[in-house]
Amino acid sequence: MYPNVQAYDRGVMFNPDGRLFQVEYAKEAVRKGATSIGMIAEDAVVFVAHKNITEPLAVSKTIQKVFKIDAHIGATYSGMVADGLHIIDTARSSAQNHRLIFDEVKSVESLAKGISSYMMQATQYGGIRPYAVSLLVGGIDTEPRLFEIEPGASFLGYTADAVGSGKKVATEILMKEYKKNMSLDDTIGLGIKILKKISEEKLTMDNVDIGYIQAGSEFLILPQEKLVGYL
Repeated sequence: MYPNVQAYDRGVMFNPDGRLFQVEYAKEAVRKGATSIGMIAEDAVVFVAHKNITEPLAVSKTIQKVFKIDAHIGATYSGMVADGLHIIDTARSSAQNHRLIFDEVKSVESLAKGISSYMMQATQYGGIRPYAVSLLVGGIDTEPRLFEIEPGASFLGYTADAVGSGKKVATEILMKEYKKNMSLDDTIGLGIKILKKISEEKLTMDNVDIGYIQAGSEFLILPQEKLVGYL
């Protein structure tokens, strides 16, 4: 036994085995979050996300899981809602500041790296905790791109990925059925199929968010009335 083991549980510091307990707890919070999926389609990037609405009187439109970061970038998340919304706002500010300073759009990879660096600070200093959220950030600059950023602040590029409670099942289905040259509609359809497999409740226009960007167009979040055709 290591002396004073509980001390490593009270802040962001390595234990003698090289583990960061607070980061591991943040990852566990993400694993309990509603599932979000990102996929690269033919000249497009697609996000399909489940909204876990537990309050029977809640207004579904006030809950959002897919976001427009910039004209060419979108994102979704899984984990603690407050953390997710804060990181989304930070990403938007980063994208807009880059436009103002350099008079150009920020690349998808550069934005993902910036979010990763921002989240990393919460894994290094006392008095704060890691962000309990994993994000999927995607868009089109020179080509379609998709990245995952997790609570430990590492990020990795993907052609298709999922975060949240259904990540394992979603990944298994994606490995079998996903193809990078799929059409936009087929890609959205696959995302909905995965959510139906994972979700214990019926999918409706109130508990699903869909967003995508196609080459030559801006990022679009589908309004609720247009979701019905995919459900």
